[in-house]
Amino acid sequence: MPHGHDAVESTPTKAVHPKAGYILVVDDDPVMRRMIACYFEENNIPVRGAASRQEMSRYFLGPAPCLIVLDIHLGRDDGLDVLREIRSYSDVPVIIMTGHSSDEVDRVVGLELGADDYLTKPFGLRELLARVRAVLRRQEFGRLARGRDPQRGGYRFNGWQLERRDRRLLNPAGEVVALTKGEFALLLAFLGAPQRPLSRECLLQSTRIHEDIFDRSIDVQVLRLRRKLEPDPAAPKIIRTERGIGYTFTALVEPF
Repeated sequence: MPHGHDAVESTPTKAVHPKAGYILVVDDDPVMRRMIACYFEENNIPVRGAASRQEMSRYFLGPAPCLIVLDIHLGRDDGLDVLREIRSYSDVPVIIMTGHSSDEVDRVVGLELGADDYLTKPFGLRELLARVRAVLRRQEFGRLARGRDPQRGGYRFNGWQLERRDRRLLNPAGEVVALTKGEFALLLAFLGAPQRPLSRECLLQSTRIHEDIFDRSIDVQVLRLRRKLEPDPAAPKIIRTERGIGYTFTALVEPF
């Protein structure tokens, strides 16, 4: 394999909409880069590779990637430092790869630094592709939502409907379910990032709940929200606990 440039970088990709951009895989393992690149190319997704922070940086001198897959164990470079650098100048979606299931701290820090999702090695390429597509869908939904009046519209999920302008939550029967200010802010944060693990710190910042500086205040808000959304709050399916990380809103969400 060529040094610096992965072989796939000069290979044109067929049948790709130009708005899709390309995926940048940042990993110092050439076998891993090539394996991901080949699989993505088989699925008509343009892909580039970088082995280091320096190689990654040159891609931002031209058309930037639409998503980055970043190994946080990056040889001489600290992948978390690379993520911090990316977030200092770009909001491009980032999926981090961690090396061990025990790297809980790295996953939490990565999510708090702005990663959009994570995968633990070894993982299946189909799962990686599914997560890439899910993150890109969420980004597109967010882009469309930002183009609207932020006080209008809302979200639909599992038959429920949240109306932003009137700050109303309607259950599947069309009945209004009362929400406190904190519960409304928390639900809005979840609906803005569905099917994505969100740390307590991230939720705390998103909801701007200042009554209690400890992150356990989020747990109380989640418990109250579950009592209103879940058929069985003791066995929640909509708001799932991610051990050591925070919570994931599992429902499919449709902005309107």
